[in-house]
Parts: sequence; structure tokens; C-alpha cells
Amino acid sequence: MIDRMQLGEVPGKHHVASRGPDGRLRWEECLTRQGFDGPYTILHHQHRPHEQVADDIHHGWTVPAAAPPAPASPPAFPALRKRHYRTRELAARGLPPIDARTPLLWNDDVVISVVTPGTADPVYFSNGDGDDLYFIAEGGGLLRTVLGDLRFGGEDYLCVPRGIVHRFLPDPIPQRWLSIEALGGLGLPKQFRNDVGQLRMDAPFNHRDFRRPEFQGPLDEGLRSLLVKRGGAFHGFRQPAPPLDVTGWDGTVWPFAVPILAFQTRVGQVHLPPTVHGTFAARGALICSFVPRPLDFHEDAVPCPYPHSSVDVDEVIFYQRGEFTSRKGVGPGSISLHPAGIPHGPHPGSYERSIGATATNEVAVMLDCFGPLRATEAARGVEDAGYEASFVG
Repeated sequence: MIDRMQLGEVPGKHHVASRGPDGRLRWEECLTRQGFDGPYTILHHQHRPHEQVADDIHHGWTVPAAAPPAPASPPAFPALRKRHYRTRELAARGLPPIDARTPLLWNDDVVISVVTPGTADPVYFSNGDGDDLYFIAEGGGLLRTVLGDLRFGGEDYLCVPRGIVHRFLPDPIPQRWLSIEALGGLGLPKQFRNDVGQLRMDAPFNHRDFRRPEFQGPLDEGLRSLLVKRGGAFHGFRQPAPPLDVTGWDGTVWPFAVPILAFQTRVGQVHLPPTVHGTFAARGALICSFVPRPLDFHEDAVPCPYPHSSVDVDEVIFYQRGEFTSRKGVGPGSISLHPAGIPHGPHPGSYERSIGATATNEVAVMLDCFGPLRATEAARGVEDAGYEASFVG
């Protein structure tokens, strides 16, 4: 929810009759958040948008595995350890994006996955459980939605709000995406906005950084299958009319793409806390961007992150590229998990070697999660067994 957009043909008022050139009545659909009290977008359809027929056959496409559900009572957690997952060891299976997601870490607020698609989605998809934020570690393509098309590429963040009907058309190049499903919603941190909702002049990005959907009008791709995720399960439907029959829309709920390198991190005389890297706010999580930047400039500054006991959050870092000041043994596609309850910090020697450094070239995505994270079987299958011991000097 960046700002309001209006594309295509919309009437002068909400909830009034809108007709096409042939005189046929168009159908208004209100996509709302927080009941009817939050941000919303209003779409105008050529056909009734609510004519879905349950369809469990799925017509040859694979129903993806549901994200791990929250258990009725939390099971005993595994041993409290610093952990490292080598996600590039997860095989790319050439599946469409809807089937190519491998959940790795999860709690009641977020599901963190890796997506390795190889072909276009053969169905439309709507996530009724949460907002989807992707970091495109490798690849690119086209996000096709009821609100228009949106191109995305390497090192973009791509946000698909809850309830937006869409499908992915990846480019024919290797693809590897980090997926963060925000089950309680996703937005920009409130402190970046002024009283009228505009991004402040001292925010780490501005409205010009965000790429918006391009709207061409109604489109019929010949697809009538819709997959909806709700309650961690996937439900199939058939629609008698093309879902992309929108003639115009306006509102503040729409997908966007923004390059991680558009984020401008604050720099201080001494090392600033990770919150200065905060990029997106979700229920129970802060999503941060580490990008190339000058380092602290006090003559006695220690640029490397200091050891810290953040007893309220589990820290997750997805490593994209560059030299990671505080870590050794990690590389592109690595995910580290440092849980709350025990101090964590740099590897031996990193703290000392950082003194005198003037810049860093790392690119990474970090999450601070307030709910304890659980690992899936897939994550445990690519875990670096020696990571915990690597912190002993």
C-alpha cells in the first residue's frame, strides 16, 4: 500500500452504475483490508467476479503442499542452536511457481520459503492467507494480475497483496526466489510516512522507486481455473468467464516491485542497530535490507555488528552476494537462523578485522521474528551441521 492509483475506466462515484460501450452493466468488486476500515481497491468487471464453482480435479496440475499449519499445542522445540541452511542444495524441479515453493522456516506470522520455478503457472492463484513478498535472488519474469502486468527482475522485491488474482510467467532463465508469506499483512514502516501518507523526505526510499502494474484492459488467456489458499490448504475453482476481465480500477491495494538497491541505509559515526535497515513491517516481523554502503566513520568505530542478546526475536538472514563482514562459511543462498535466548554475533576474527574498514558490499535480506521459528524437514535436509561449532575461536 504505497499510494492511490487509478487505471482504466472507472465511474465518477463509488457504487454507482457503470456501463460499457454496449450498455451492459459492469460489476463492481471491492477488495478491502481490515474488514471495511483499511486500505481498499475497487475493480470493475465485465462479468460477475463471484461465480466460482468448486473443482477438486485440478485438470492435471499439481496441488502444492500446504504450508505447515500451526499445531494446536506447540511441540517441543529442537535444541537451541545457531543454524545455517544451504538452500542452493535444494533441487530446482522445473515446476510452475505455484508448485515450486519449498517452505523452510515458519511460525504463526510468517512462512519463509525458497521458490525455484521453471515454467509459467497454468492456473490463476489468490492467496487468502497472507501477503506474499518475494526477493528475486535470481531470474525475472512477468507477474500477470487482475490489475495489470508487472515486470520483475533480479534483486527486486515483489509484493503480491492478499486476495489479488494472479499468475507468474517466469523468463526462460534460471530462477531462485526467496518467499516471505506474511500471514498478518505487510506494509511499509509507519515512521516513513508523513501525516497525509506520503513517504517522508528522509525515508530510505521514495514513491519513484516503486514499479507499478501496467494496465491494458480486459484479457482472456483461455484459463478458467483458480486456486485459492486459505487456512493453509489449497482449494480449486472453475470460473465461467475470464478472471482478467477488469475494465478499470482505483485504490491503494496493488502489487509492486522495488529493487533492493533502491533502499538507502542510514550511516552513523558508530554502528547503528539493525532497525535502520527496516524495509517492510509485518505482524510479528521486521524485514530488513542490507545493501552496499559506507561504514561507521568514528575514528575508533568497530563496524562489525557487536554480539547481542536479542531475547525477543529470532534473526534470519538470507545471503545474496558480497563479502559478509560478520560471517564465514556462508555464501549466495545461505540462510542463517540465530534464535532468541542465546547471544549471537560475528565469527571469530571478524570483529577485530573490521576496524578501519570504510565500506561494505554485501546484499542480504534479514528478518527479525518475534515468534519462535520452526524448521521444516526440507530445511533440516540442507543444514550445515558444523555451523554452531564455527563460532568457537
